[in-house]
Amino acid sequence: MDYTCCTLCPRMCKADRTASSGYCGCPDHILAARAALPHWEEPCISGTSNDQGGSGAVFFSGCTLRCCFCQNHTISSGRFGTPLTAGQLGETFLRLQEQGAYNINLVTATQYVPDILKALDLVRHKLTIPVVYNCGGYERIETLKKLDGYVDIYLPDLKYCDSGISARYSNASDYFAFAAPAVEEMVRQTGELIWDEPHKLLKKGTIIRHMVLPGCRTDSIRLLHWIKDTLPDGHYLISLLSQYTPVFHSEKHPEINRRITSFEYQKVVDAAIELGLTNGYMQEKSSAKEEYTPSFQLEGLEAFIRHD
Repeated sequence: MDYTCCTLCPRMCKADRTASSGYCGCPDHILAARAALPHWEEPCISGTSNDQGGSGAVFFSGCTLRCCFCQNHTISSGRFGTPLTAGQLGETFLRLQEQGAYNINLVTATQYVPDILKALDLVRHKLTIPVVYNCGGYERIETLKKLDGYVDIYLPDLKYCDSGISARYSNASDYFAFAAPAVEEMVRQTGELIWDEPHKLLKKGTIIRHMVLPGCRTDSIRLLHWIKDTLPDGHYLISLLSQYTPVFHSEKHPEINRRITSFEYQKVVDAAIELGLTNGYMQEKSSAKEEYTPSFQLEGLEAFIRHD
């Protein structure tokens, strides 16, 4: 598994990333844009705003999807970031742990898995906190299997069931064909949920996120049925997000160039409750605001910025 004929993600572009970028837009080395301790993840990941800690989130540049509503488009499509070696990334993990991080949160890391494994190999004997793999769900099982034993918590954003919707908004008609078995593999790896009870933090398990999109509540409910019918109880949490904000290229699609209504979100929540999917998180409608969009100014990576 390397970058010379890249098949890390479902795009299978086979690019020689030592010579040019792949579909993800990434070279053969890590680009990262932020390493800090936010509190905006689920409480079992980042604690609460009253806590001194937080999730040790490392945001990686580039992406294998093309979501027209991406809140992190500055780094996902703009590829803003600073180069890091595997050693520097490992140092970043340890520094976040020293700062009180509850976990190491790898945000959109698929395109750098070979180097991330190297970084973890360098420091895992010093890490005492869980490793979180925070992704868009569009993964190859072959790549996920390389992460088995390294990742403690999977945090996939399961976006779509319908291939037409995923093609229109993320340029991935095969999204669910890959995401469904990927989530099953994540749940297989992590097994039953394990908690750090005194702190109400998750130590091992899978959290399946889903952000409800305008006009797409039927697709959201189809995903909930798939989760209920496919995955074993007690092995996952669900997190239904209402924070959709029309940004980036949302204006090209008038039907999603708005925030979701309370009615739309509540219908999805009601469906989850009817299915018994109550182990997890619902989000206040007021959460649809820009505070969930981080500022990418290389915070936490200043020591590695190159000035040549």
